[in-house]
Amino acid sequence: MKTLRCLIPMLLLMQLSFAQQADTRYYELRIYYCNPGKLNTLVERFNNHTTRIFEKHGMTNIGYWLPINNPDSALYYVLAFPNKAARDSSWKHFVADPEWKQVAAKSEENGKIISKITSVFMNAASISPVIKASRQGADRTFELRTYTCLPGKLPNLIARFRDHTQKLFEKHGMTNIAYWTTVENDTTQPKLVYILAHKSEEAGKKSFDTFRADPVWIAARDASEKDGKIVEKVESIFMKPLSFSAIR
Repeated sequence: MKTLRCLIPMLLLMQLSFAQQADTRYYELRIYYCNPGKLNTLVERFNNHTTRIFEKHGMTNIGYWLPINNPDSALYYVLAFPNKAARDSSWKHFVADPEWKQVAAKSEENGKIISKITSVFMNAASISPVIKASRQGADRTFELRTYTCLPGKLPNLIARFRDHTQKLFEKHGMTNIAYWTTVENDTTQPKLVYILAHKSEEAGKKSFDTFRADPVWIAARDASEKDGKIVEKVESIFMKPLSFSAIR
């Protein structure tokens, strides 16, 4: 009985610790496509002004990257907010900020910078590590991967990552950075979006080659697909972090 009385507070403490670690923030992946010759101007504007003004209005800068193969002159970045309402309020106050208006006008004196913006709204997946600023010596190469599942198969994919895939990624030299599920406006099944870190693009591709050939992975994949395939489509983009990215 005494042992049980001691265990109960410990279990409650563990539950509280887990609850405190759960990431309930609302994330936004934004992709800016620049007009010809304007990417460097956009990067400079973010470095000198935008990220600071974001923080001023309650936005948390998570990471900023440029694709290694970048024919569309794109910049990828992720912001975090306490919730969707906070996100909407932050953007409303940001675009109305006189400082931002002055910065935007000055930077576009020689023409518009951005031709198109894409936003992807996301929640942290239950399998995600704690998403925080990180850097390990030389800048790493990052891989943004998006999985579109077959109907009703997202829980199966999440379970496979939790039970097998993430550990095998680490085994083969990949670092799990963040995992999200997308927030869709209709009945479309959410996608799984995640970021891995590699020493280089070449190292990342080699890691995936050895991962796919690993008998442990093959057995886990086959067992998870005994009732049918899980993933319909995989998209991958290799990226380099910008100097002001919190994750590098």
